[in-house]
Amino acid sequence: MKSTFNIQNLKCGGCANTIVTRLENLDGITGVIVDNDNHTVSFNHENETQIETVKTLLSTLGYPVEGEANPLTKKAKSFVSCAVGRMNK
Repeated sequence: MKSTFNIQNLKCGGCANTIVTRLENLDGITGVIVDNDNHTVSFNHENETQIETVKTLLSTLGYPVEGEANPLTKKAKSFVSCAVGRMNK
């Protein structure tokens, strides 16, 4: 199955790199594609339970799904995730 989410705080390739790297480390998640222009992340998954796991991880990294709370702490986490993604390119 394939899912696509609109996410918040997505800024650049560093953000995208972190998201792809971390999501593809999850069991059963493959084909992760981040579209910076449209602020979306798409991925393949095996079951519905993995969707919640992905949403939770995205939020933890600072990229909550559109419509979820986006407090300053999430925005700050996204800057850290972005920096890590830039260093690991």
